Amino acid sequence: MTPPSSGVPEVVTSSTPLLAALSAYDVARLPRKESPHTTDARRRDVAALLPRLQRTDGAELLVADLTVRALRTAFADFSLDHARSSIARCWSTWNGFCSFLLAEDALAGNPMGGVQRPRPERHGPKPLRGERTAELLLTSVATRRPGARDPWPERDLAVVATLLVSGIRSAELLGLRVGDLAGAAGDHRLHVLGKGNAERSVPVEATLAEVLGNYLASRRARFARPATLPLDAPMFVDTRGRALTRDQLQYLVRQAYRTAGVHDRVARGALVHALRHTFATEVVAAGASAVEVMRLLGHQSLTTSQQYIDVAAQELRSAAAANRAYAALRDVRERADA
Repeated sequence: MTPPSSGVPEVVTSSTPLLAALSAYDVARLPRKESPHTTDARRRDVAALLPRLQRTDGAELLVADLTVRALRTAFADFSLDHARSSIARCWSTWNGFCSFLLAEDALAGNPMGGVQRPRPERHGPKPLRGERTAELLLTSVATRRPGARDPWPERDLAVVATLLVSGIRSAELLGLRVGDLAGAAGDHRLHVLGKGNAERSVPVEATLAEVLGNYLASRRARFARPATLPLDAPMFVDTRGRALTRDQLQYLVRQAYRTAGVHDRVARGALVHALRHTFATEVVAAGASAVEVMRLLGHQSLTTSQQYIDVAAQELRSAAAANRAYAALRDVRERADA
């Protein structure tokens, strides 16, 4: 969705090149003040579908080419190698764009109405499974392994620990700056920019503050940087000193699971998010209310936070039901009925 050299068109019509119309849509959305994560996700959805909309004659795509048939075919192809959630998000992106074109009178109707959208998945919490899994993971990540290519255990431990004990999202972690760790000793906090540019402050205990401090010290030594890093520098970087990317984060976490031997304890589709879910289930087990979970995780809906409370209640009920006294009681009742 890079704006074309011709600039943004003043008027969008059915004969406007599609890329120019997309640039106009970008401009129209500026007042929304979207977070970088939202903007990047929208641009990925556009980039993923554009090749599937190319005309057979090789001519430039126009707004008029956004027909029900063309979009239906493109989404059918897109759905072959994408998850339901990805298809639904991409559908929403293109539906928003087509609604914009409809408002501009560039389309007579919204063609996305003729494109099937997946039913919403019922997402429940997917924390790491098994006892001592988090402990095994952290211990493994902190261990310097001889023979590893360019190892940086201080950085890896800081990444995994931050996700595990703060509950922030992967995009929020990638957006952190050095100056976002603030506060005096004993009152450290992470200033996080969440969904919809909503800001929140996440408490950081002394242990995590120490881990982050050790990582930043190792970073200065690794790259021969001055004693103080710029406050606007990315908090987490790769082995070349560049801001850590989404793909690099996923690879780092996936390898951490495998090295620790706990990859089979990660629910399918969770990966990085499993650490956030583990944090949430742990704070609920410690007695946190749905409102407290909502504030800590940056949820926009109390209903989302309530899911963790409900799951915890179900687990407690299952644990209680496993009491061997229940089995003995059933035996007594069966003999009495006989």
